[in-house]
Amino acid sequence: MYQSFYRHLLSHIDAERAHRFGIAAFRMGAPAFRMGRALGLVPRPVPTGAVQALGLTFPAPVGLAAGMDKDAEAVEGLAAAGFGFVEVGTVTPLGQPGNERPRSWREKDIQGLRNRMGFNNGGAEEMAERLARLRATRRGRRIVLGVNLGKNKVTPAEQAPEDYATSAALLARHADYLVVNVSSPNTPGLRDLQSVETLRPILAATRAAADDAVTDRHVPLLVKIAPDLADEDVDAVADLALELGLDGIVAANTTIAHDRGPGGLSGPPLLPRAVEIIGRLRARVGDEMCLIGVGGISSEEDARRMLAAGATLVQVYTAFVYRGPGWVARLNRALTAG
Repeated sequence: MYQSFYRHLLSHIDAERAHRFGIAAFRMGAPAFRMGRALGLVPRPVPTGAVQALGLTFPAPVGLAAGMDKDAEAVEGLAAAGFGFVEVGTVTPLGQPGNERPRSWREKDIQGLRNRMGFNNGGAEEMAERLARLRATRRGRRIVLGVNLGKNKVTPAEQAPEDYATSAALLARHADYLVVNVSSPNTPGLRDLQSVETLRPILAATRAAADDAVTDRHVPLLVKIAPDLADEDVDAVADLALELGLDGIVAANTTIAHDRGPGGLSGPPLLPRAVEIIGRLRARVGDEMCLIGVGGISSEEDARRMLAAGATLVQVYTAFVYRGPGWVARLNRALTAG
């Protein structure tokens, strides 16, 4: 039914407008998903699929990548759809409108998406208020929730550590884990922050801010990197993560290695490089660090390939858009069934 709905309606609507429609539907649709699962209309991930990572129990290995629910508006509905965990954001200290439109496109021939959104979001204070309300509910406390952090467009690179620390201070108490995002191609100069010299103070400031804000538990901190990093730079980030005692690495974000127009590309073309990076990271960091594999996963086979390369958990986004709200629950069920 979703495929028909997508083909005849959603695919003809501007991509960003369709995205907003989807978030609104998930925001209002949590009760419907719970009822559908109770009636057997929406598949349930099986309980034996739990993954222990980051000192947390993830009920299933497939989660939602950052970028879909930028302002944490639809967390409960997305979790009810079958995601094992939900990562919201990217959020910046101050709200910002993002880049000018158009800034989001479908690449239907490859089942991909392309965007140059530019971290459009309502800001860390607004998200903190929303997550406080979510966590005050019984269901909200049970959701494994990651928060993806970025810097404001107007913030100079040398002040980036302050931006990440500000957001961490506001959001760490509501998050199960935090992710420092230095890999979006749509904020000028952001990817330059992936160099070890500039990344070290960002991670240190974010770690300190999270520790100061939350004293009764450890809030895991991860870094998200781009697929376009050279192998030696991937190795350098891995070594820095080990040096700083980072809890994990997310790989990889959208790619600019394409000829389809402005912005970062997501979808199936990313999978080979994302799998390669995860394998390289695992060989470098050893068995203990959490690696979240993301980029181009659109089938059970793709997810198993990422896990086999060394990913602890995986995330999806683009295939979820094309395949619909029931797909992720089926995927998690397939992966946890054996």
